Amino acid sequence: MDSPDLATAVPRDLCTDCGISRTDQPKRCGRACQFIAPDYPRLEAQVHGRARDPARPDELHFGPFRRMLRARLEPPADGAQWTGITTRIAQRLLETGAVDGVLCMSPDPEDRWKPRPVIVTGAAEMAQVRGMRMGYAPLLALLEPARERGLKRLAVIGIPCQVYALRALEAELGFERLYVIGTPCSDNTTTEAFHDFLALLSDAPETISYLEFRADYHVELRFDDGRRQEIPFLQLPISKLPPDFFPLTCRTCVDYTNVLADITVGYMGGEGDQWLLVRNERGEELLRLIEGEAMLSAPGSKGKRQGAVKGFAANVALAAGGLPLRRMPDWLRPIVSWVQPRFGPRGLEFARARVEMKAVETVLHLRRERRARMKAMIPAHVWALVAPYGIAPGPGEAKAEAPDRGAKPPHRQ
Repeated sequence: MDSPDLATAVPRDLCTDCGISRTDQPKRCGRACQFIAPDYPRLEAQVHGRARDPARPDELHFGPFRRMLRARLEPPADGAQWTGITTRIAQRLLETGAVDGVLCMSPDPEDRWKPRPVIVTGAAEMAQVRGMRMGYAPLLALLEPARERGLKRLAVIGIPCQVYALRALEAELGFERLYVIGTPCSDNTTTEAFHDFLALLSDAPETISYLEFRADYHVELRFDDGRRQEIPFLQLPISKLPPDFFPLTCRTCVDYTNVLADITVGYMGGEGDQWLLVRNERGEELLRLIEGEAMLSAPGSKGKRQGAVKGFAANVALAAGGLPLRRMPDWLRPIVSWVQPRFGPRGLEFARARVEMKAVETVLHLRRERRARMKAMIPAHVWALVAPYGIAPGPGEAKAEAPDRGAKPPHRQ
């Protein structure tokens, strides 16, 4: 495992430090950044052979895909965030010789929550990168060191803003083969701010070894001594966090589900298991690597999302640019916390709700804080997602879409 020294990031507005500004051509950010002028239809066609089809169930929400699955490794991998599917796929790529290296995140030696970009070339080393990190990490700055080391076939495990930039520049990077394993992401913060959040959850935050926002409306904590704690979403100390705890980039991200990955490995539609979106033939190839190890089934869907999304939209509108408010009496919170996982949206309906909430959040925050950027930053499918909630583009807020003439350009497989 190698963690090369990196150049200093070039300061930019609305930047999550994906790493491109640290490369020898930092000006490429202008055409690679998700937060400048994203072109999802073009890149979806480039990667998957077609853009999302609004007439195909769930592609408006989740992007192009061939299959959606509920999945878990059996037995689960020790130290994994869920069951270890993401790292196991990457490990199998190295074991089979399909790739020369994997770009991913490792825990910093001084802080287990801080992400450290690494190049992994040994299959056994993948066990050291399991688990969730919180904070910005310039993963794509490792593309040049990987190429200098002679790595020609590469896998990248990344979040959406990293994957968008990777796909935008893929044709000029010169790798013989590239596999992209995507994990969903909607909200990030600095590692320092995350430690402040942990301190609100426990009197001994330094002993928290695991944190996960689950699809059953609970946050799960695990501690070094083996204890576990579950906290309902509505009982989280959100009101004690600063308004900028989540930066504007994350509050205006339009790609929760990592639509440009070959395979997305998440949790939202998994109902307690993992949730896979196999997006293209290369994604099918990645899934075949864990045949016999992964238990696969069809995802379920229960409840209705509209009420939850409407309530979220109202809270965002009241928050004046900060975190969504939750105006609810303390006596009512335990009742709602009991009701939500039993009658709220679950499975794929939960995933649809979260994607629509992110779309609402994007429009309202940009309208308040960067109105001039809306036309360039908000894709047409986001406007379609928020339309049922009475949110529509105002003058100058949406760009005119080119007519779809049915052309399907050649694509990589």
